[in-house]
Amino acid sequence: MPRGLRHHWCRSRFRGSGFRMTVPREVIFNILNSTDSHLSAEDIYHKVHRHYPGIGLTTVYRTLDLLSEMGLVRRFDFGDGRGRYELIMGPKGKVHHHHLLCTSCGRVIDYKEFLEDEKQLLGKTEKGLSRKYNFKITDHDITFMGLCEKCKGGD
Repeated sequence: MPRGLRHHWCRSRFRGSGFRMTVPREVIFNILNSTDSHLSAEDIYHKVHRHYPGIGLTTVYRTLDLLSEMGLVRRFDFGDGRGRYELIMGPKGKVHHHHLLCTSCGRVIDYKEFLEDEKQLLGKTEKGLSRKYNFKITDHDITFMGLCEKCKGGD
């Protein structure tokens, strides 16, 4: 696993937040940046450990906490008892999407192709909630639960 991430954007983001880009941080960021999967800290640790055995699980957790604090990573709980992480801000900007979670097999599908009606409904919902509760909404996280095509038996 080559280190490879030399994005000026990422190094600037770390410096701007008052942190250095260390090898462990770079490696962990690279793993998250190179997958669409929702990885647990243990999953990330196993990927890191193959190439960098000196990076421990504690370092992975600390780095994930830091990346979350910086707004680059979000932790999700999909009900399997393990926090799952994904990159929400990368060199190409924010990657907004929702999740479809199969309650049978645990599969998580990223839903990115929003219809215009969906965008309008969410916009109205956010506006209404903001007004009703005098609350400034800066983001949202939506997970739809049900059965994937395989688990529902191909109705």
